[in-house]
Amino acid sequence: MTPAQILAAILLAMVISACGTWQVQDWRMGEKIAEQAGQFQTDLSTISNTAAALARAEQDKRLATEQALASSDQQHIKELSDAQRNQRLLRDRLATADVRLSVLLDATDTASGCSVPTTSGAVGVVHATRRAQLDPAHAQRIIAITDAGDQGLISLRACQAYVRAVAP
Repeated sequence: MTPAQILAAILLAMVISACGTWQVQDWRMGEKIAEQAGQFQTDLSTISNTAAALARAEQDKRLATEQALASSDQQHIKELSDAQRNQRLLRDRLATADVRLSVLLDATDTASGCSVPTTSGAVGVVHATRRAQLDPAHAQRIIAITDAGDQGLISLRACQAYVRAVAP
């Protein structure tokens, strides 16, 4: 064999050895990549399941808050309608003179000039206190003012309940 052939044989052996080495390394790297891909898939599944569980928990919490707010809203509407009904009944009773509003008078006030008797009559239910009846128009205005105050208080309670439900 000539030196060129020996050299060619050595070069060929080196190329074959290098190719074999590359194939072994490729095979080993393929295994590592496959192992990493499996681990990545497992991690991705775990993250996805955790995110889905968190989303369900947040959705459940939001649904519970919405239900509590709906219940609170129904309670507010009921309180408001009851107050309006009571005010309407009182206004009707005032208009028909079924009920009269009166005020207590200061017995020590001599400057008022009010000649309301100090003793109760046989018809009245007031026992020994001086009272004066209000004009029905003034009584209606007083009832309207208290109605607005009642509605304001009921609305304030509803707002407070909303804030407590939304921002615990």
